[in-house]
Amino acid sequence: METSIVGVGVGITDRFRSVVEDKAARIDNLAPRAQRVDVKVTHRAYHNGRVEDETVELTLTGKGPLVRAEATDGDKFAALDMAVDKLCEQLRRAKDKRVDARNHPRGAKFEKESGEISGIDVQPASEEVMRAVATGEIPIITGNEDEADYTPVVIRTKEFDPEWMSVEEAVDRMELVGHDFFLFIDARTDHPSVVYRRKGWDYGVISLTTQNAPVVVA
Repeated sequence: METSIVGVGVGITDRFRSVVEDKAARIDNLAPRAQRVDVKVTHRAYHNGRVEDETVELTLTGKGPLVRAEATDGDKFAALDMAVDKLCEQLRRAKDKRVDARNHPRGAKFEKESGEISGIDVQPASEEVMRAVATGEIPIITGNEDEADYTPVVIRTKEFDPEWMSVEEAVDRMELVGHDFFLFIDARTDHPSVVYRRKGWDYGVISLTTQNAPVVVA
């Protein structure tokens, strides 16, 4: 498996490269079809007295979906260990899920009339949750140092091209990227949807139904 290491604001030593190669062998045992692992080390210094830290991001590519994991620590070797542990745990969960699917085959079925999903461990979100998402009842604080109510919370914004897939495929992708949710377009309904992790192997799904834009009265 090919390995690429990039440092942002930090030098990459031969010792660190050697440790990465050892960790790559561990990843290769869990993902034999992987072709490349990209390692990005970012050093951050803060002006508010906060201790400097190192963030290690791992991106595994090969045959199948992309798998990512990252971790932050004051020492880049510790951050690397934590990121590798996260990545390996995601690979193990995905493998266990594939084995469970082979041993207990099932097919997802969506009933348009009732809106129920059967044949998969996914439960639609409650009406209260959907209403809270639609009306913005859950507050989001963007934070601004120039404002009196400054908060250290940082909102990271990312944009991706839409992907059409089934709910079951979205659950698999969520497990591989290691997130608690995954945004996609439901191939059955063409509705923007989100799957999210509940307890154990239980998941939930939230979908936005298509509606006409509100009419603006002059």
